Amino acid sequence: MSADRAGGVQSLERAFDLLERMADAGGEVGLSELSASSGLPLPTIHRLMRTLLDCGYVRQQPNRRYALGPRLIRLGESAARLLGTWARPYLAELVEATGETANMALLDGDEVVYVAQVPSRHSMRMFTEVGRRVLPHSTGVGKALLAHVPPEEVRALLGRTGMPAATEKTITDPDAFLAELERIRGLGYSVDDNEQEIGVRCLAVTVPDSPTAAAISISGPAGRVTEAAVDKMVPILHEVARELSRALATTTA
Repeated sequence: MSADRAGGVQSLERAFDLLERMADAGGEVGLSELSASSGLPLPTIHRLMRTLLDCGYVRQQPNRRYALGPRLIRLGESAARLLGTWARPYLAELVEATGETANMALLDGDEVVYVAQVPSRHSMRMFTEVGRRVLPHSTGVGKALLAHVPPEEVRALLGRTGMPAATEKTITDPDAFLAELERIRGLGYSVDDNEQEIGVRCLAVTVPDSPTAAAISISGPAGRVTEAAVDKMVPILHEVARELSRALATTTA
């Protein structure tokens, strides 16, 4: 193995780059696609993929294309748990500042998965089980995350999942949902306004420069998370998201 000027191992860097390119492509690619996107020669890619295949990090499909392997699941689940652990002090800061339950969620495939939560101190509060998976179109965190995904990819996702109505206020039309994502990009935050559960409102923002797409949110009864409260809560969400981003950059450096 050769070392680059920064002291890293070039073969490892290339292997991880290929895995990330596979994830960006939906998890399954051909060698020629990887060669075109990475700029690496086919013999080099074939050698790296053979090593990843032998280790169980990729698998070869009957059509000869390569897919991300099941061994990555254990790594991903462990990393998600750690990410939630690192986020908890920042979610606690959100609870202290807003009085409402704070959550962190990731976009995992076509679903949103909650990886951390700190509950409100109010007797009437929201509770979402860590590890719970939901469809993104009816959640604040899901909408915040999808607002940064190309529209054609969002349409494809909605086509795979459908857009079931959790309540009568859930957006169930793809065009209306894409218009909502455009509005979110302009505002810089998303709102779940009784769309996942009647009587509950949620405000969410993405964590900038997160190593994986992540969002944080606060949720509470609609009587407390009012339009008037948004002006106070959204700047706090953005500030905590920036603090968490800086902490993750330090942790992963």
